[in-house]
Amino acid sequence: MNALHINSVKWLGSSAFALSVLTLSGCTTTSLPSLTDMEAQVPKHDYLIGPGDNVNITVWRNPEVSQTVPVRPDGKITTPLVEDLPASGRTATELARDIEVALSKFIQQPVVTVIVTDFVGPYTEQIRVIGQAAKPQALPYREDMSLMDVLIAVGGITEFASGNKATIVRKIDGKQQKFGVRLDDLIKEGDISANTPMRPGDVLIIPESFF
Repeated sequence: MNALHINSVKWLGSSAFALSVLTLSGCTTTSLPSLTDMEAQVPKHDYLIGPGDNVNITVWRNPEVSQTVPVRPDGKITTPLVEDLPASGRTATELARDIEVALSKFIQQPVVTVIVTDFVGPYTEQIRVIGQAAKPQALPYREDMSLMDVLIAVGGITEFASGNKATIVRKIDGKQQKFGVRLDDLIKEGDISANTPMRPGDVLIIPESFF
């Protein structure tokens, strides 16, 4: 057996070992699905009132019962002549109609307009950012909000973050599903393809890097 043959055997043996290691590594790695264009589509919807919002209530020709009131933590509001009226989860138009029904006991054919300010929204529609964000927090959902908008709002990610291993937890058809997102590619590489629309109620989880 010459030296060339011995070296060839050694090379083949080391290659087989490396291939087996790669195969085992692939078996132990679990990859999450990415958000596709179809999954990322956000249906248009009206803003829903939530605790912490302020609602400006105008009753036509009745300024004495027109005022701005906060939505309490229990999701209700109290106005002159109307007590403990549920507001959370309602649109401005729906709340206006509810107030008209409540006021009809005291005012003949009331006409009510509701304008929402200090937007917070219902907890179920807020976007939560946890883990290695610079400022982890809950954000009110905005129409056409994207992953980049969320990262700007929380001040980006920390130096300890494993951005490309971040996940979005999203409820689809009543079931929670996890999707992988590439924050490092988006922030550090400027890869716009890593940006994705957000949905109301999304949870962005940014893990810590161990390397």
